[in-house]
Amino acid sequence: MDVRMPGMDGIEATRRIAQSGTRSRVLVLTTFDLDEHAYDALRAGASGFLLKHVQPAELVVGIRAVAAGDAVISPGLTRKLIDTFSDRLRGHTPAEEGRLAALTEREREVLTAIASGLSNAEIAARLFVAETTVKSHVSRILTKIGVRDRVQAVIFVYDTGLVRPV
Repeated sequence: MDVRMPGMDGIEATRRIAQSGTRSRVLVLTTFDLDEHAYDALRAGASGFLLKHVQPAELVVGIRAVAAGDAVISPGLTRKLIDTFSDRLRGHTPAEEGRLAALTEREREVLTAIASGLSNAEIAARLFVAETTVKSHVSRILTKIGVRDRVQAVIFVYDTGLVRPV
């Protein structure tokens, strides 16, 4: 999906695809290195955001990751997204508080590790558990907080203030 398209912008198209209830996933690929576009695309339901200057091999990895249900964000945008939009952080709404309360202490640990950008293997090593255990936790977390993928989980973590940018 491109951010700028004739007729309907890519953010709105992404929102409609995400809300359609299909299993489709959206990877935004754009020339616009604007933090706001990336944030808006991810909030609209995109599972990834890459810049068009990405190497072909990295693009293939990104497409496969998104197709597998994972998420991908252009490395240069990750820190900028956190810094730029940290002012959007707010307290918990009652609905968010309920979703957070549904998590076990271990699931909160895993969710915080996800927000730190750790892979399943890295989380497993940090928590001294098997990677399959981490995958189970991630699956339960996504279900409990009502999000589609890891990117949406990270947005949830920062939106609720569970983790603050450093």
